[in-house]
Amino acid sequence: MSSFTSLIKESWVEVTENVTWPKFTDLQSSSVLVLVASLIFALLVGVVDLAFKSGLDLFYSSF
Repeated sequence: MSSFTSLIKESWVEVTENVTWPKFTDLQSSSVLVLVASLIFALLVGVVDLAFKSGLDLFYSSF
C-alpha cells in the first residue's frame, strides 16, 4: 500500500512542478480550430452522403 501512496505523491509532484501547461489562449485557439475543422468535415460528409443517396435513388427508380 505504501508503494501506491508513493506513486500518487510522486505523480502529484510531477504534475504540479515539472509539467508545462499551455496557456488558456492557446487552448482556446486550438479548440476553435478543431471545431471549425469538424464542422467542415461534417458538411463534406453530408454532401457526399446526399450525392450517394440521390444517385442510388435515381438508379433504383430506373428499374
